[in-house]
Amino acid sequence: MQKILNAYTKFFNIKYGHSGHLFQGPFRAVHITNNNQLLYASAYVHRNQRGLPGWKDREHEYPWSSYQDYIGKNRWGKLLATEDILEQFDDGNDYHQWVKESGAKEKLPEDYLDELN
Repeated sequence: MQKILNAYTKFFNIKYGHSGHLFQGPFRAVHITNNNQLLYASAYVHRNQRGLPGWKDREHEYPWSSYQDYIGKNRWGKLLATEDILEQFDDGNDYHQWVKESGAKEKLPEDYLDELN
């Protein structure tokens, strides 16, 4: 990850005449150890674009996210394995509702925090 981030930072700084850090803080990976963490991580990723202007509460429409592939037709076939998440819900609409109500990007659930410590 570090090599990718460093290479992109160098590219960006040269292209746009900037210097210094592009990303805030070091990359941190957390091993997912239980189903609650898996579901939370999925909701968190699918709500990432919430912080972009004009995308709050429209995350499912963001064209560069796999979210629409989870709640509708999977455009990527076997390249995007949605089964581990979607088999836990009645359908894409049920998953969409769960993501909206999950609170991901707003707070961390207690059992997720327990696993990090």
